[in-house]
Amino acid sequence: MSDGDDVFTDIEILAAIMAGAMHDVDHPGFTNQYLINSNSELAIMYNDESVLEQHHLAVAFKLLQESNCDFLSGFSKKQRQTFRKIVIDMVLATDMSKHMSLLADLKTMVEAKKVSGSHALELDKYNDRIQVLQSMIHLADLSNPTKPIELYRCWNERICEEYWRQGDREKDLGLEISPMCDRTNVTLEKSQVGFIDYIVHPIFETWADLVYPHAQSILDQLEENRQWYQSRIPDEIDSARTEVGSTESGPSTQHEKQQSVDHLSEEEVENV
Repeated sequence: MSDGDDVFTDIEILAAIMAGAMHDVDHPGFTNQYLINSNSELAIMYNDESVLEQHHLAVAFKLLQESNCDFLSGFSKKQRQTFRKIVIDMVLATDMSKHMSLLADLKTMVEAKKVSGSHALELDKYNDRIQVLQSMIHLADLSNPTKPIELYRCWNERICEEYWRQGDREKDLGLEISPMCDRTNVTLEKSQVGFIDYIVHPIFETWADLVYPHAQSILDQLEENRQWYQSRIPDEIDSARTEVGSTESGPSTQHEKQQSVDHLSEEEVENV
């Protein structure tokens, strides 16, 4: 893929920057699933569909209606509509329920690039460009495990506390405690290794194939971080290590595994 200046329009670049800035605005500190399970006002308002992501967008665009915040005032109506569409498309892509489809789309783009025999990816159509932009914001959302280990650990500590607060609330309400939210039954090291293996590495590896060789350093840091957490899994857990989802602490069915993926992803969304 060539430099961004050669691929994306100025409005697309601006919209991508703003999508990153607003994609978690007014986050309540709970996951989509919790908001749905607890019959929250937000879940009711957005009909259980991408509840947080729709809320972030609504709050952000409401702010842009204020005269002292409307930096788009000089745009034409068409430009404003284009900007809004791109931002919406990108922020909605941060809903982890979209993860597998985004990964599949990326793999398709990689294969198309290989078949064409070209080192550059042609992004002449809007659908192709927005697909790349959606992948970029999703990757950024999942990027905590690719950061230097001290920064990675620092954010994990904060995220764990947020998750445990949710688990405490779920317990008080008589709801099933979400994966990774039970402060009495969480092995952070093991959960991070599983998260890297099943979620983060596959999509970053595919992205690296698409933009080769520009993402190799990211994969290197990711592997280094995985090894750091792997080496610190308690012996009694490591010796009984099974595939994520087959133990008491993880999901035992495909449906539950997907729920676990959704909750794990919220952890990374908070890191951006």
